[in-house]
Amino acid sequence: MTRNRFKKIFTEAAVAFNGEYKDEINLLLGLSQQDIDTLVPGTTDLQTYLALIKVVEDASRNNTSQAELVNNIKSLGDIAIKIAKKIPKFAPWL
Repeated sequence: MTRNRFKKIFTEAAVAFNGEYKDEINLLLGLSQQDIDTLVPGTTDLQTYLALIKVVEDASRNNTSQAELVNNIKSLGDIAIKIAKKIPKFAPWL
């Protein structure tokens, strides 16, 4: 059972990392704590950053439209928007 569950998780991750927003996922994952602190001074909670990554992964996996992805990012709030603007493809949309 566990083997099949992990296989499914890895398959879903591979689809996300090969989808439309694969480059943006890699850029988000490449942000350091210092990068995030520069964008959003005083942020010690990385929950929003992790939620942003999940939203982009889901969008990549599901071929979500640009408009829907933008709405999903905006629904995460100001911190997510500031971080997402660091990604060149996302900046003009937000």
